[in-house]
Amino acid sequence: MKYAHVYALLLMSALCISCEGQNKKTPLSKQNIQSETKDVVTSPGSNEGKYEYTDSMGKRLIIQNSFPKGGLKYKYPDGKGYVYAVFWTRIINETDNPLELKIDFPVESYELPSIPGHYFRLFFPPDTMTIDKEPLSDYGLRGLKSFLDNAFYKPSSLKMTISPKESSAFYVVTLSEQGVTGPIRTGFTFKDQNVFYSINKNEIHCGKINLKNLMLQK
Repeated sequence: MKYAHVYALLLMSALCISCEGQNKKTPLSKQNIQSETKDVVTSPGSNEGKYEYTDSMGKRLIIQNSFPKGGLKYKYPDGKGYVYAVFWTRIINETDNPLELKIDFPVESYELPSIPGHYFRLFFPPDTMTIDKEPLSDYGLRGLKSFLDNAFYKPSSLKMTISPKESSAFYVVTLSEQGVTGPIRTGFTFKDQNVFYSINKNEIHCGKINLKNLMLQK
């Protein structure tokens, strides 16, 4: 694979990776992704894909998913280069119950069915995302190279509890060997008690929540 040479395109790319570590004896296997074609709501003029759910009492659970920032180069200690992008997600819990969230991204690479041959990895950096960081480069994420150096061949997980009437935001980093031409939209959604991460409507099942009977508002 070759790097995408046009920097402007990288800024608008979701990033895909072939994670066959050349210095590993066992190749990384590919994960299956289902194609999803509904439930994406983007507010005109806003910077996020927004999803609103209501419980049986009409109380809301809101997910906000950002556009990408980054599209810059990262070099692993073995000298091999990649391209990264930074996203954030904010979850607002207006219900009367705590939201328990558990998400796992495996060490294996993913391939988008709509872009055969392109692979990518997903990571949860430990840095805390706050909304005041939104205008900053990489949304204010720091220590990314050090984090990726240590996390490259490890699964990445997120576990949190969001209390009633509170919110929490976190980062997601995508890593690839080459960019993809054109705009990319990503984001988390809930279905029943399952968590999904979608990239251009290609859906990855990646976690669980504890709340039941949430209804997506169209």
